[in-house]
Amino acid sequence: MNQRNNHRLVLFPLPLQGHINPMLQLGQILHARGFSITILHTNFNALDPSSHPHFAFRSIADGLDQSEASLSDIPGIVSLLNARCVGPFEECMREMVSSPGGDAVPIACLISDSLFSFTCGVAERLKVRALMLRTSGATSLYVFTICPVLKEKGYIPIQSSRLQEAVKEFPPLLVGDIPALDSKDPGMIFRLMENMIKAIKNSSGVILNTFEELEHANLALLRDDLSVPVFPIGPFHKCCMTSSSSSLLAEDKSCISWLDEQSPKSVIYVSFGSLAATSEAEILEIALGLAYSEQPFLWVVRPGSVCDPEWLEKSPSRFLEALEGRGKIVKWAPQKEVLAHPAVGAFWTHNGWNSTLESISEGVPMLCMPRFAEQGVNARYVSDVWRVGVHLNGGLERENIDRAIKRLLVEREGEEMREGALALKEKASVCVKQDGSSCQALDALVSHILSFK
Repeated sequence: MNQRNNHRLVLFPLPLQGHINPMLQLGQILHARGFSITILHTNFNALDPSSHPHFAFRSIADGLDQSEASLSDIPGIVSLLNARCVGPFEECMREMVSSPGGDAVPIACLISDSLFSFTCGVAERLKVRALMLRTSGATSLYVFTICPVLKEKGYIPIQSSRLQEAVKEFPPLLVGDIPALDSKDPGMIFRLMENMIKAIKNSSGVILNTFEELEHANLALLRDDLSVPVFPIGPFHKCCMTSSSSSLLAEDKSCISWLDEQSPKSVIYVSFGSLAATSEAEILEIALGLAYSEQPFLWVVRPGSVCDPEWLEKSPSRFLEALEGRGKIVKWAPQKEVLAHPAVGAFWTHNGWNSTLESISEGVPMLCMPRFAEQGVNARYVSDVWRVGVHLNGGLERENIDRAIKRLLVEREGEEMREGALALKEKASVCVKQDGSSCQALDALVSHILSFK
């Protein structure tokens, strides 16, 4: 047993799919470095310990009733969790600190999702050091740090008449790219972000699922602004090769055998993540756009993502029959495996950070359709900075979709984007190897944790 086997880390993920995945991947990365890992989680979207037998698990009450646990108001859920988890979290942490019990190994530090803004205060009271995990990229986090400036300049609150206006203080962003969420309280997301930034600044450092070569300039800005250590150690999924899954939905593996029958780089993979909802009008335009493109497609239509709950049962068979098998629709897909498949030539995505980084890591160019939160920032960088994708720019009409798909899969422009995407894939691969930037950042993180007294 080496020195690190005498150090336990407590990881506390936000209970949403896009936050659970990177936190568990981080746990696997740090476990491989010799740390003992305890996952502390809420009863809401409770995790399955059997999927990760090498971790210890502790659950806490979150106080959410069935109506409050609806995913239709994400800022509302995050706010409620921040209000109601404080007591149960502190009680559980206090018990682990004072009497480790079966965990035995003392706690070296807490690693909390950065949207849990109360955890640093609890850790300080218990004399436990705290690190924060921000599950999105460096650029979007930096945009949140400059929200006061954006408010002062009049960009916030966002006005629908100004969506295509440039944000002069932070090119190439447009006003419509500024992070936002549908909520009963439109200002809630900015209060959540202000609390998140304060928590990060009060922590012992922030861990990011990104890599230096992808976001170097904005990582530098972030380090200056936050004044705490910043550890870009991603892409996480490239660092932890594991077969265990943390998906809250069952993955339909039949899509892989379907992909095996398709020509190389011919398929557009369509998935809008674990939270976004799609109206009937949007579904119709998406379906017709895919049909007009004459390209094979794999389309994920998640239960609950379509406003008409019967659509998934009624329409796909007739739709696919009309296309003579050119498409396949599944309820959920093993996304990393899909993106790595040689038949996939493009990814139509909502540009959540996990999806964006997974696509970059496999050299797959993107069709960008951001929905909320920081997705607009990610999409703008994909299309305008890294130049590995086409932005729909809010134009969800069948003709626009058809043109965009053909730009990616048929035309010379798409081939140039694919070349750029493959160059980024190589950088993502190199950075996690020995002496790569993310490997060095991980070494620094490990040393930082071991220095805690």
